Amino acid sequence: MISAISAAAMALSLISPVSAAAAADTNPPDRITVDVVTVNGSGCRPGTAAVAVSPDNSAFTVTYSDFLAQAGTGTAATDFRKNCQLGLRINIPQGFTYGIASADYRGYANLKRNATGVQKASYYFQGHSATGSRTHTFYGPTDDNWQATDTTEVSEIVYQPCGEKRIFNVNAEVRVMAKADAPTSFMTMDSIDGGVNTIYHFSWKTCP
Repeated sequence: MISAISAAAMALSLISPVSAAAAADTNPPDRITVDVVTVNGSGCRPGTAAVAVSPDNSAFTVTYSDFLAQAGTGTAATDFRKNCQLGLRINIPQGFTYGIASADYRGYANLKRNATGVQKASYYFQGHSATGSRTHTFYGPTDDNWQATDTTEVSEIVYQPCGEKRIFNVNAEVRVMAKADAPTSFMTMDSIDGGVNTIYHFSWKTCP
């Protein structure tokens, strides 16, 4: 298995930290729900992305079923990059707020010699144009599962302001670079084995 692990913090300094909030000892006891407000992108055509919250409210998942980029012989010029932007309304109990502590991604890469695959994701709250992002690069030749993790240092996690409801946006992409006459290479971020392929881990705080 090939992997890329980023120990650097996601640059999510998009809004002022919630200084009045305190780290929660446990996850909220009431059920968390996530509403998909917007879905846009070539990697998530209607019906090919599903969102769910873990039973213990520690994370939410996004599962894609048609997220594939490819390049090389027989591919179209637009096939080399696929992306998906999701606008999510995360409904949380009163008295709590959340940030994203880490994000896990996985998929499959069939990259021929001299081909390169890239996975990238950016994150931001509604009303703020700045984004934090992380990029993971994979090199051919390889024909295997891939995985990547973005991790935020505890002191740098940014939380939704207490008492406000803002859409949380996630923009994910995969791309493949190869010569036009080279053998076809591809990279997916989809659920080819029926499992979850992206997990976003919450960090919780209590609000006054």
